[in-house]
Amino acid sequence: MTEAKKLKKPRGKARLIEGKCIACGARCQSACPVDAVEMNDAGEPLILSEKCIGCLKCVKVCPAAALEMFFTPEEQRILEELAKQQGAGAAPAEEVDEEEAALAAKLSAYRDVWVFIEQTEGEAAKVSWELLGVGAELAKSINVALCAVVIGEGVGHLCQEAFSYGASKVYLLDQPVFHYYRTEPYLNAFCYLIDKYKPEIVLMGATGMGRDLAGAVATRVKTGLTADCTGLDVDDKRNLRQTRPAFGGNIMATIMCDKFRPQMATVRPHVMPMPERRPAASGEIVHESCAINEADILTKVLEIIKDTKGQGVDIAGAEFIVSGGRGMMAPENFSLLQELADELGGVVGASRSAVDAGWMPHERQVGQTGKTVRPKIYIACGISGAIQHLVGMQDSDVIIAINRDREAPIFAVATYGIVGDLFQIVPAITDRLRELKQGKTV
Repeated sequence: MTEAKKLKKPRGKARLIEGKCIACGARCQSACPVDAVEMNDAGEPLILSEKCIGCLKCVKVCPAAALEMFFTPEEQRILEELAKQQGAGAAPAEEVDEEEAALAAKLSAYRDVWVFIEQTEGEAAKVSWELLGVGAELAKSINVALCAVVIGEGVGHLCQEAFSYGASKVYLLDQPVFHYYRTEPYLNAFCYLIDKYKPEIVLMGATGMGRDLAGAVATRVKTGLTADCTGLDVDDKRNLRQTRPAFGGNIMATIMCDKFRPQMATVRPHVMPMPERRPAASGEIVHESCAINEADILTKVLEIIKDTKGQGVDIAGAEFIVSGGRGMMAPENFSLLQELADELGGVVGASRSAVDAGWMPHERQVGQTGKTVRPKIYIACGISGAIQHLVGMQDSDVIIAINRDREAPIFAVATYGIVGDLFQIVPAITDRLRELKQGKTV
């Protein structure tokens, strides 16, 4: 009896489905084991068919299902023949993917959304409450609890504050060794909590402390971390979709950590809206302790010196900001903006180009590499509106743009746009405000 020729299943080649790519940040390129994916200027993949081995890794990792497998007519005929053989019982039934089942079981052990409540000497960072707001939305979408993590000494009062901003549970570690923030004890404590309670999502502020702790924790627990996120949501597979500027701010990338837990992200202050405070809210406090010996900690805090650089100007927390860019022409011209800011009771900011030119100090910079702001009124003077600047101020309540170039990108996000010479417009606005304050209406 002649044995039927055994057909080998063709692997095919990957190809891009036109119009579906979302420029997620080259996930397909990083997943390819044979360097068969290159990226064009628009952030879309170019598949090198001569290199592609049909391993499906780029197809599986694509969050927008923008890649598919392409088969030649001959390969299609083989696939059809194999399908017939399976239908006739010649081929064994498809086995359950044990690796995927094991991964699903591993991920299902993780639950709840955690927010780290950053504090210094008992005073919480405002970004922590902002994160509880977005954390509540994430927790609701996947039907889990929103939890806060409070670490320090004498910080029990922050538990009630966490409840008032939406947390239903607080994990509290209140020990002398945590009085000052130091990476090692906080790292050990946070990893202890993660190992014991297994959170699904962990959020921290993209501050000096948050960036330091988040990176250390993610490394220790061997999971992914997305920094400086500007948007967070969850897909239908419980993966945290973390959106942040990429490629120098030229595109917005959506990043996911679909094979590891917890999913971790840091978010800049003032990016997320402040949730409503409910003082009467209550919740569960879980008291924990971590065996950390002070003598084993190499770092000692001798004194905390508060940064008074910039004469105490808090641009991130200002309600009125008047910012200048390259169109200000010279550093002395920023005095015009200062006069307007004084009349508004606000502060003066700057774009990166103005800071790089040495016209304003870095602590006044608004944008991707500066501060993220959410003022009531943001006045952009001589700022073209590169995306690096827009991501730092586009959530302002009212944006007023003043620029000679009517095609400047800043006008796309402006509430009100004024095309003209800022050296005439800004003083006119300042004078009008003074007249209104003096009771003149002419």
